[in-house]
Amino acid sequence: MSLITPSSRGKGSGTQQKAGGRRAENNRIYAHPLPLLFVDPPKTRMTSVLGLLGLSLTRVENPHCEGVFDPITRSVWVSKPEHSTILWRRGFFGKGDLSRSEPSWLARQINIKKNGGKQLTSEEVREKRRAERKQFKLDRAKAIAAVAEEAEKIFAEEGRVIAPALSGPNIPSAATWKPSPKPQPTEAETPEASEEPIPLVDLEPLEDVEHLQLTLQEAFFLLWNLDCLTVLDPDTLSPMPIKEIWLAFQRSELPPSISICVSGEDLQFDNPFLVNYVVYHHYRSLGWVIKGGIKFCVDYLLYKRGPVFAHAELALVVLPVYEDPADQKASNLDLQNSSPFAWSWLSTINRVNSQVQKTLVLVYVTIPARSRVPLKALQSPSCFSYYSIREVVLRRFIPARMRD
Repeated sequence: MSLITPSSRGKGSGTQQKAGGRRAENNRIYAHPLPLLFVDPPKTRMTSVLGLLGLSLTRVENPHCEGVFDPITRSVWVSKPEHSTILWRRGFFGKGDLSRSEPSWLARQINIKKNGGKQLTSEEVREKRRAERKQFKLDRAKAIAAVAEEAEKIFAEEGRVIAPALSGPNIPSAATWKPSPKPQPTEAETPEASEEPIPLVDLEPLEDVEHLQLTLQEAFFLLWNLDCLTVLDPDTLSPMPIKEIWLAFQRSELPPSISICVSGEDLQFDNPFLVNYVVYHHYRSLGWVIKGGIKFCVDYLLYKRGPVFAHAELALVVLPVYEDPADQKASNLDLQNSSPFAWSWLSTINRVNSQVQKTLVLVYVTIPARSRVPLKALQSPSCFSYYSIREVVLRRFIPARMRD
């Protein structure tokens, strides 16, 4: 059979069924968008009467999670596995310090120890897909090279010019390609292998050494807005009051050269914690799941439901803007992106995110002027009312594709 003979593609339903089952399982596991649960009472005549009066007996279940503030990493560590699971599955807060996103280190170790790696976690599934995608590209390139070699051979022997086809029965496509099975042991090796006893697997319980790492913005949103997180002092492990947490989070973002004052005179309106929390709170309050975007050279990524459902659609770059330019000159903080940037930098970031089908959004955070707002306003979260946000959406212009 000739390698250059084209063939039609076919799609099976097995992959769609697996995807549908996985989607249903994710909908069940990640059904709650926030750690707080609203539980409705069983329907009775009393609840019906209260419903007609506009009243409700719905109660709120608060998980009351705990985390330890770590000023060195500027984060809050949640060590209890049950608390980590709640915060991740109900809103995708934080990330595992030994994982890429979901804290799955213990599940991976148990899988390797008990099941020989058969039951894959989400991270292992992703790595497997990447390896298969790489192998598919290699197999396809090898098949195309074979088709080109056959075309050259026909030209040399018969003098006929044949354009090598990019599709055919022997050229794998994304719909028909399957990974090659692992090589089985030969017959000569089988008897020798069967003579050796199979070692017993050590089933000692594993200690979960992974913790969920919350950013300062995530931790403050959970404790200030939802009241479902208690932050512990790193030295005494006693609960920190909200006033102490508010000051500690701001001071952790200050450079070591700035002396910390007990009276709070070291606080500034352009503190990085305040600027980033304004953005985080804005989008979380609108129902978006907001995660770090350093992988794509941006500050944040916005998900409609969460990372397990679909890729992020929007990429955010935070741009601080001083209401009074004199405050920027007098400030001892060098905020990222607060000064004018080059168009080449913006074009690079826009192209990176366009290639991964993300829309770039410039988020301008206006820092209030010190001449208008007194410094004592920084003593409480009420200072957020003086900040404002403006958004500019960018699209990459491609002349060859956007003529219509």
